[in-house]
Amino acid sequence: MAVRHHLIDRPPAAVWNVLEDPALYGEWVVGTDRSRPESGVWPEPGSSITYVLRVGPKEVTGRTVVRRLGRPGALELEASGGPLGSARIAFDIRPWGERTLVIVDEHPLKGLGARVHNALLDAVLQIRHRSMLARLARLVEERSEDRPGDQV
Repeated sequence: MAVRHHLIDRPPAAVWNVLEDPALYGEWVVGTDRSRPESGVWPEPGSSITYVLRVGPKEVTGRTVVRRLGRPGALELEASGGPLGSARIAFDIRPWGERTLVIVDEHPLKGLGARVHNALLDAVLQIRHRSMLARLARLVEERSEDRPGDQV
């Protein structure tokens, strides 16, 4: 299980503005590109998006389904990458003064990732999460620069 946190210099509402936009998924999730809604209304439970996953020179179609939405504090996703398997990715979104503390917890559920899950894989996920959360923070902060009125 890989758990990482990041403090974003905006209130939770600004973070949710990005998390709730399926078109932005590929901009903050490391390795994904060209995201689009697949079914339902993102991020309602059961809704899904698809995107292209880049694994080295190969491209694989990925799919993420919302498994739990507990706005304003929680979003849980199941991300599937074809033969790579699937993973549970949980976001804990907490007000932290006028900022937001985002905690991400990811672990493989099935497929290759679950079969080979070990400390080395968790270390790789930590590196990926560091980059992903920095990208999320940058996107949130850029998109809410001229919207200082965002509140919880």
